[in-house]
Amino acid sequence: MVESEVQDCPIDETLKLFNKKWQILIIRDLFFGKNRFKDFKENYPDLSNKVLTECLKDLESNGLIGKRTLENNQKVTIYYLTEEGKRTNKIIYEIAMFTLENNNSYREDERKEIMDLFKEMLNIED
Repeated sequence: MVESEVQDCPIDETLKLFNKKWQILIIRDLFFGKNRFKDFKENYPDLSNKVLTECLKDLESNGLIGKRTLENNQKVTIYYLTEEGKRTNKIIYEIAMFTLENNNSYREDERKEIMDLFKEMLNIED
């Protein structure tokens, strides 16, 4: 393989979209219905406000998520997957399936339940 082919590798380009630890989890959470700043923080006590803000900005600038502000009693910012962001469903699904298939710490019934959940939430068709 020629060096220029490696430098232009599509896998490398895709990984640049998820260059921070939390970004792929944020995308997953959006598929699972979370859409507010505080929602993303719920399960991740180690995730600082600063890092979360940076991750959201990066994902937005990469075109994977968008945001809108709801004007009600308080200003509430809602994040959502763009069409491009929705296309990451198969990537996230395959990462989850790889782990489920290669990690013996899951019982068979747990594995099946998680697989079904991811299939449903990520809108994966058979």
